[in-house]
Amino acid sequence: MRRLGFFILMNLCLIQTVFAGVQFFGDMQPGAVIRAKTTPGTAVFLNDEAIKVTPDGQFVFGFAREPALSQSLRLVYPDGLSQLVPFTLNEREYRIQKVNGISKKIMKPNPKAQARSAKDSQEVRAARAIFTPSGAFAQDFIWPLTGRISGVYGSQRVYNGKPGTPHYGVDVAAKTGTPIVAPADGQISLSVNDMFYSGGTLIIDHGYGLSSSFLHLSKLYVKVGDKVKQGQPIAEVGATGRATGPHLDWRVNWYQMRLDPTTIVPSMASVLAKKE
Repeated sequence: MRRLGFFILMNLCLIQTVFAGVQFFGDMQPGAVIRAKTTPGTAVFLNDEAIKVTPDGQFVFGFAREPALSQSLRLVYPDGLSQLVPFTLNEREYRIQKVNGISKKIMKPNPKAQARSAKDSQEVRAARAIFTPSGAFAQDFIWPLTGRISGVYGSQRVYNGKPGTPHYGVDVAAKTGTPIVAPADGQISLSVNDMFYSGGTLIIDHGYGLSSSFLHLSKLYVKVGDKVKQGQPIAEVGATGRATGPHLDWRVNWYQMRLDPTTIVPSMASVLAKKE
């Protein structure tokens, strides 16, 4: 049987979708982080894949940059009743920049650089694969750094007609040495001073597969295993790795799925306006 009832509320900067027995916070679009709360003991499935749920009924999931627009969620309640909810994601456009005239030498990867990058990627994937039973993912996230946004999620450059890897974070420009704070509680799952592409790199595990990554750092304040609180300084802005200038590249993942950090924080404009 299906539980009936569906409506949408605007709640601050987030969209709250309410079914009978479950609430979803987030916009159903590519790249979005969706957090939800349902009846404790409910089993949740996204396109038939089980999602881990906290003992008090909270869970989190997300959608990749270019997912299938047709999705479905199935909820199996403690009383045995189930609810199947098919839905369609809102389409999203990304910034695409075409760059021609790049030399073949630049386009050809360096074998040593490739090997080092592959090793770095293995460490990052391992850190993002961790599951911990922390409910920090359900907090209202804050910006780890405020300032001018110089890069956005999903943007992509096409070099000599060949698409490059999309940008999977949000870049905030700031001077080297500017403090960066934890956007939510969590535990450090990766702390490396010098990765090939990302330079100084930190990852915070917020629980239930949700993590934050911080790239191009000039100084790291924390090490693997440290527990951090929201607003706690964790690092400093830098231009390490393959960066053209000082900035923070903040990324959010649900396990290995790359999500848009701006979908779990208020708009930067609204945050800066409050500071004026």
